[in-house]
Amino acid sequence: METIKSRSDFERVFTRGRRYSHPLVRLTVLRGDSDEQGRVAFVAPRRLGNAVFRNRCKRVLREAARVCGLPANGSQVIMFATRATHDSSPNEVAAAVGKLMARARLS
Repeated sequence: METIKSRSDFERVFTRGRRYSHPLVRLTVLRGDSDEQGRVAFVAPRRLGNAVFRNRCKRVLREAARVCGLPANGSQVIMFATRATHDSSPNEVAAAVGKLMARARLS
C-alpha cells in the first residue's frame, strides 16, 4: 500500500478532491487515470486526543483500508479519523469505507 507523503500531494488532493462523510470516517478522494498507482493517507488530527488515542485511530483506519482493498488504481484517498473511529472495530470502519467508496464510485 503506497501512501501520500508530500505536502504538495496532500494539498492537491484537498483542493481538487471530493469529500465524503460518515460518522466513523471521512474520505477525500481524487480520481485519476486507472493506469496510475493508487495512494492513500491516514490522518488523525490533534484535536481528537493524545498520541495514544490518535495512533489507535490510524491503526483502525489502516486495517479498514486493507480490508476494503484501498487504494483503488488511479485514485488518491485521504482517510480522516473521527472520535467514533477509536471505539469502532476495523470491520465496522471497513463497512463505512465501503459505503463511501460506492458513493465515490471507486468500487
